[in-house]
Amino acid sequence: MTLALYNTLTRRVEPFQPLAPPRVTLYTCGPTVWNYAHIGNFRTFLFEDLLRRWLEHSAYDVFHMMNLTDVDDRTIKAARQAGKRLTEHTEPFTQAFFEDRDYLRIKPAHVYPRATQSVPLMIALVERLLARGVAYKGEDGSIYFAIGKFPGYGKLSRLDQREIKVGARVTSDEYAKDDPSDFALWKKADAEDEAVGAAWDAPFGRGRPGWHLECSAMSLAEIEPRGVQTLDIHCGGVDLIFPHHENEIAQSEGATGQPFARYWLHGAFLNVKGTKMSKRFGNFLTVRDLKEDGVEPGAFRLLVFQTHYRKELDYADDALAAARDGSRRLGAFRERLLQPGGRPSAVEPEPLVNLARTFRARFSDALNEDLNAPRAVAALFDFVKDGNRLLDGGLRPGAAMLEAWSTADGVLQVAPAPSASAPHDHALDQWVQERLAARDRARKSKDFKAADAIRAELKARGVEIEDTPQGTKWRMV
Repeated sequence: MTLALYNTLTRRVEPFQPLAPPRVTLYTCGPTVWNYAHIGNFRTFLFEDLLRRWLEHSAYDVFHMMNLTDVDDRTIKAARQAGKRLTEHTEPFTQAFFEDRDYLRIKPAHVYPRATQSVPLMIALVERLLARGVAYKGEDGSIYFAIGKFPGYGKLSRLDQREIKVGARVTSDEYAKDDPSDFALWKKADAEDEAVGAAWDAPFGRGRPGWHLECSAMSLAEIEPRGVQTLDIHCGGVDLIFPHHENEIAQSEGATGQPFARYWLHGAFLNVKGTKMSKRFGNFLTVRDLKEDGVEPGAFRLLVFQTHYRKELDYADDALAAARDGSRRLGAFRERLLQPGGRPSAVEPEPLVNLARTFRARFSDALNEDLNAPRAVAALFDFVKDGNRLLDGGLRPGAAMLEAWSTADGVLQVAPAPSASAPHDHALDQWVQERLAARDRARKSKDFKAADAIRAELKARGVEIEDTPQGTKWRMV
């Protein structure tokens, strides 16, 4: 079964076909760093992490971009209220986001373009749009996108074309879904912008970029040197479909004449008692809150992945408690598989081989079907239940079981951190050296099956090895 994804643009599940396989260009809308990102934001970032991990597991070469919005209406207002320059206010929240990302085991993007560092790109994009006649200067000195001159406007959000207010203008970054009007690409600088250092000179007037412009400019700047003007996948939360992503399409396609993204994926909200988690509603938790409460990252990842990314997830203490218990059960099974001081079976019993094969097929089928993480998690718990039963009967696991576990753990990351991965663990060091020596002996005797089994054993315990002319090197991952 090949990977199929739900495309918001077409409203159907479609086979995934990147433009230039195996390369996949993946753009994900990052945080606006006016405050700490809350766990509702991180629910979206986790679904994107699952997507990337599964693409990479499926042998795609992923180039992942995530923007950092450090200039927009909210960041400027927050900096002004704090009595700080813009960068002084946003930088601590940017670093906090990176710390929270690492705590939740989210793979870092390959690039994190910052809006404030990309203003020349935005100015150049505005000039392209002006030259193509789809942008104009308003009486207020700002530059607007003329949606009436872009026939495709509304195709992502399925706006009724009769509702589009041709010639009306809106300057706010975030506005009502019933206000599809010409939007600001470049906002004329005002006193508040100047006070916090959020104003730049441009050929069409001193000002600052609109929020929507930023993603278009930064993503195109990353992919155009790679010979394309179309992203394979663009992701974000459902609240970004309109106006943000709709406006991104208009700006990008208005400038290039090419489709902006082939697949649009959107994650649903994380709710608290039925209400979207939001700083606006004051009902939000941060990753720092989870950490202070002793919530292990694997447990929170498990909680998130037990609901499909396109379905709303209601956050509740009892659901988190159940996820913590489930994560601990997975950790206990991992430790049982690894059996500190033990050795994997050289000839793995057929029932275990069959169990591993069945699990990997179910796991792959689930994730290939629009990242159906709940089904993948269910398959994992069945694997653990049946694995425990067979181990109780005296069977010893080998390479197949270890590889099956490594697949699940590498993609989902829902088990607790292995105790063996603690720093300065001399027992682990000794164990790794023993296993590397055994692998070296197996390779010298041309017993490559045994050597591969040892590699799988090491990988299952979080040890990555690399054979070099100077010998085998290892590190924890």
